[in-house]
Amino acid sequence: MSTMTSRFESVEELFFEVGYSQLNKKNEELCGDSIAVAESGDSLIVVCSDGLGSGVKASILSSLTSKMASTMLQQHGCTLEEVIETLAYTLPVCEVRGLAYSTFSILQIMRDGRAYLAEYDSPAAYYGNRDKLLEIPRQDRIIGERLIHEAYLELMPGDWICLISDGILHAGIGGIWNLGWGAERVGSFVKHVAAKGEDAVASANEVTSLVNKLYAGQPGDDASVIFVYARRPRLLNMLFGPPRDRTADREVVRRFMESPGNKVVCGGTTAYIVAREMEKELHVDLSSMNDKVPPTAEIDGIDLVSEGMLTVSYATAKIRTAARCGDLANMRDGASRLAALLLKADRIEISVGLALNPAHQSPDVPLSLGLKNKVVDDLVEALKQRGKNVTVNCC
Repeated sequence: MSTMTSRFESVEELFFEVGYSQLNKKNEELCGDSIAVAESGDSLIVVCSDGLGSGVKASILSSLTSKMASTMLQQHGCTLEEVIETLAYTLPVCEVRGLAYSTFSILQIMRDGRAYLAEYDSPAAYYGNRDKLLEIPRQDRIIGERLIHEAYLELMPGDWICLISDGILHAGIGGIWNLGWGAERVGSFVKHVAAKGEDAVASANEVTSLVNKLYAGQPGDDASVIFVYARRPRLLNMLFGPPRDRTADREVVRRFMESPGNKVVCGGTTAYIVAREMEKELHVDLSSMNDKVPPTAEIDGIDLVSEGMLTVSYATAKIRTAARCGDLANMRDGASRLAALLLKADRIEISVGLALNPAHQSPDVPLSLGLKNKVVDDLVEALKQRGKNVTVNCC
């Protein structure tokens, strides 16, 4: 099973998250389905292609299709109509079976939420809003003697789109379901998954997990599922370390509290400063402590108060290894809770206080080479690898 996620933020505060999961046909090292996700400056492009058959040949055919489509859109500025026309004229048809050697679904989403969907010989995509399954207003068009199903959508916060390959529809064929899982049952389950509001990768994994069970762990076909969620971006502000100038404490805390989104304070001295400037009580939660991670604390109005260097370092390690934020949801230690909050956020602003802590850095070492700077750099790198938009400010 393979999974991946991608994020695309619009200037109009509409955020698009893409996650997918795939299963290889039994005894095959390569998946015959190919998925390409790319950004072309003003749009997000998602391509799912299914090569005829399975294994190496199918993988090559589907990869050529998905890469050709995404490259033409992303790098060469072609219109979607030009891409579809090129694919329609290029893709051969098997003379024996009368089937296309490679099918495709292409989804292009503009920054303002306008979306275009084109499907050629692929299962129909699903479209909905939260727990509702909505109809896609498709139109048929003949391009290069190929029948293309097209649709134009206006995506709003809470909308989602799910693309699948036919390995999803055929799950359980000849076993649990005589004729396979089927479009109606798949649609019902996809709607159930989307209604949970989890991240896109978790949603895709849930579908392929059930598909694998329906195939009794022996997939009879390559299976791919892609979720695209449209929503408002989730914001998080993190204050790590006290300001270098003590007279700036009040202004730094004011700006921090006035920023929208979740709020995290890391560091004992920083927590005392925030509590003092907010005129709030600071309570240490000893029950959150374990052998590695110091305890967290509580300040009214702050989502998480943790120790600094150790907690952030352990949180960075968890961010690199956790599949999703839900994997950390039931853990009480500060590192797990910090990692979960950071993984759930889309846009993260980290304010790093430059006050020197003698326990972490010698006065003779430049600030840019200090331990805190290294910890922050590692955290930012881990977050960006997970597709997060991260900004670091010093104070």
